[in-house]
Amino acid sequence: MIHHDKIPDSDLRNKIKNAEICFGGNRKLKIYGTLKCSSGKRMKRENRVFFLSENEARQNSFRPCGHCMKTEYQNWKNGPI
Repeated sequence: MIHHDKIPDSDLRNKIKNAEICFGGNRKLKIYGTLKCSSGKRMKRENRVFFLSENEARQNSFRPCGHCMKTEYQNWKNGPI
């Protein structure tokens, strides 16, 4: 997990370009989604984190976004209690 406020913008762009970062998340709400999600683009920089994979996000106890990852969100919501 990479915190947005702890990485320079140039390094961040390079990691996204090289597919080292594939998902973004909100560390306070514990939600992750695609980098193109409109909800993710509105969040504050200090709350934004980045992940290489969905597995990494789930290992950090994040849930899928209900906007950009509808199927994954429904699977998470309807999953075992």
